[in-house]
Amino acid sequence: MSLIDDATKAELTALYQADHRHYHGIRHIEALLGLLTEYRAQFADAEAVEAAIWFHDAIYDSRAKDNEAQSAALAADRLNGRVDAARLAGIVRMIEATASHEVPAFEDAAAKVDAALLLDMDLSILGAPADIFDAYEDAVRREYGWVSDTDWCAGRGAVLRNFLARPRIFHTDIFVTRFEAEARANMERSLTKLGG
Repeated sequence: MSLIDDATKAELTALYQADHRHYHGIRHIEALLGLLTEYRAQFADAEAVEAAIWFHDAIYDSRAKDNEAQSAALAADRLNGRVDAARLAGIVRMIEATASHEVPAFEDAAAKVDAALLLDMDLSILGAPADIFDAYEDAVRREYGWVSDTDWCAGRGAVLRNFLARPRIFHTDIFVTRFEAEARANMERSLTKLGG
């Protein structure tokens, strides 16, 4: 059973359909929900992860530095009273973790696995086929249309190098097996295009 009622889904869908969202829109949410369905048996609390998916990019302004924190706060507000406090705190921490893509230090091992899987799903676009990855890169660039080409190349290059420097881009073996090699190839190709 979903933790999010139809009215809240409608509110969030409207946010995700804003004109300034070229990648971080409703199609991104639908893609993650599709992965959740595909891997549902791997999750301890699939409903909490579904809620985190719906809210994780609800607030999105490419000029802001606190989108994930604001999205988490929106989730805390909308789910307050519908979800017990401990479960809600877990949802909030998963949303906040999408800022760094580092797994939160949950004491509960199952909650850590759920968070790792959520983060991997969020990054799965990195391991998409080359044409889909390139369309994603173009869409993100449009979201940052206000940034000069020089600054974009420097900033985006730093992000890609940061991911490439990790021993593993993905946290879970499932996603490493499925997406790691393609993600590395995509990001190396993107770095070359950016000139670095």
